[in-house]
Amino acid sequence: MVTIPWLPDDEIWFPDPERALVQPDGLLAAGGDLTPARLIAAYRQGIFPWYSAGDPILWWSPNPRCVFFPDRFHISRSLRRQLHRNDYRISYDTSFAQVMHACAAPRGDDNGTWITPEMSHAYLALHQLGVAHSIEVWREDALIGGLYGLAIGRIFYGESMFSRATGGSKIALAHLTARLSRQGYFLLDCQVHSPHLESLGAHCIDRSEFRRILNRWTAPTIQGLWDTPF
Repeated sequence: MVTIPWLPDDEIWFPDPERALVQPDGLLAAGGDLTPARLIAAYRQGIFPWYSAGDPILWWSPNPRCVFFPDRFHISRSLRRQLHRNDYRISYDTSFAQVMHACAAPRGDDNGTWITPEMSHAYLALHQLGVAHSIEVWREDALIGGLYGLAIGRIFYGESMFSRATGGSKIALAHLTARLSRQGYFLLDCQVHSPHLESLGAHCIDRSEFRRILNRWTAPTIQGLWDTPF
């Protein structure tokens, strides 16, 4: 039987991501906690938490890694028409908790979520430190889409996105990649591949290449709210 390390609460460390399991892809360790210091240390190494309510905290580093290079985001003709309609507005970091709540809501026939109350509290703490950010899409006073993630150095780690109207999450992602490109961010991490992300220009890179990128681009961390359009 293959085993994974159990992380202590009183010490922040992670195994080498290259020791992650092949099946399930990327499972690296269990245990520990979700303090800001541990989460930032994890993301700097390309590791993130993902687990269900009632289970131990599980830490992952999948191979390959799905990423966007911000200046290569693909805008389809239908998305371009949506972006030019001007029937919406974009804000940053004005409704972080609301975005997380929307991302955690059941989707379709799926009644579960990995965004547990413990996870919500942890990422809200990172937001209050100016490390985690949200992008909101509004139509009048209704929140119709958005996403959230972490900005560490010149890497943005996307966590989750949602849509309550056609194209809501795509509009958020388009504005985010444009902002990241203008601000000199090198990479937007999507963690795992999906056909939807691939259709928008995301592609997979080897974990070793991803870690080389992190070693170069994750310091220093610029903290502070993204409370103005850019």
